[in-house]
Amino acid sequence: MNEKAYRSGFVVLIGRPNVGKSTLMNRLIGEKVAIVSNKPQTTRSRIMGIATGEGWQIVFLDTPGLHQPKNRLGEYMVKAANDAMEGTDAMLVMAEVDHIGHQDEQIIKSMGERRGRKILVLSKTDLVDEHIIFEALSRFADCGYDAVIPVSSLTGQGTEELVKMLVSFLPEGPQYFPDDMITDQPERVLCAEIIREKALRNLRDEVPHGIGVEIMRIREVSEQMTEIFATIYCERSSHKGIIIGKKGAMLQKIGKEARQDIEKLLDRHVNLQLWVKVREDWRDNLNDLRTLGYDEKE
Repeated sequence: MNEKAYRSGFVVLIGRPNVGKSTLMNRLIGEKVAIVSNKPQTTRSRIMGIATGEGWQIVFLDTPGLHQPKNRLGEYMVKAANDAMEGTDAMLVMAEVDHIGHQDEQIIKSMGERRGRKILVLSKTDLVDEHIIFEALSRFADCGYDAVIPVSSLTGQGTEELVKMLVSFLPEGPQYFPDDMITDQPERVLCAEIIREKALRNLRDEVPHGIGVEIMRIREVSEQMTEIFATIYCERSSHKGIIIGKKGAMLQKIGKEARQDIEKLLDRHVNLQLWVKVREDWRDNLNDLRTLGYDEKE
C-alpha cells in the first residue's frame, strides 16, 4: 500500500494595512510570530510563519499592507509585499467582512486577476450578523478566486476549513523545516518587534509610525538570565518626551510589557534596558533603514 504523499509549499497573505493578516497567521500557526496592534502598517517586513501537520507543511509569508507609500520605508514595505507574491503556491487575500472599502475592492479585483491558486478570506466574522457574511459571499463569488472563506482569527471559526483547502492546493514536496520550527525570524529581530509592538499599543496615534527599534546587545548573564539592551528611535524631540513619559512612566510600561513577552519567547528571565534617541526622518534615510533591518535589497 502506497503511503500518502507529503504536501508542502508557500502561501502569501495579502491585503491593505491593518486588515488582520498577522493575527490570522498567528492563529493558523498556533503561536505568536508576528506582532499585532490596531495601528495600520504594523508589519513592515515579510515575516515567515510555519505550520506543520500530519503529512503537510505550510510556510506562510505575512506581508506589509498594500498602500500608497509616503517615504522610503513605505516603498520598502510595498516592495516586500510584491516580492513575497512571486513563486508562492497559493495566495490568501484578506478583507474585513464588514469594512470592505474602495481600497479593498481594488486589491480583491487585481489579485483575483493573477494566475495561481487563491482564496479570498473575509475576516472578523465574529463581529457581524450572518446576513452580512452572506451578502459578502455573494458579492465576491465570481471574482476569480478558488474559494471565498469567512473566518474569525479570534474564535478560530473557518480556520480549519481554510487550512484543509490550502493543503489541497500544495504540491507534493519535502518538509522544509523541522516540526518545532514556527518562524525564520532570529531572536534579535523577534525581541525588537516585541518592543515595537508594546510601543505601538501604548503611544498616541501620531508617534508609532516614526518608531524603530534596534537591539544593541544581547548578553547571557547566566543560564537563567539574559540582558538585552535596546534603543527606540523616533523622528522628533517632542516624540521622545512622549515615549519616555512623565518621570519615565511610559518607557517603564513599554519595557515591562515587552520584558514579559520576551521572557516567554526565550523561556528565561530577562533584564531589558531601553533607551530613546531621536533620528530625524529616519524613514527616508537609506542608512538608517538598513541599520534597523529594512534593507531594500532583500
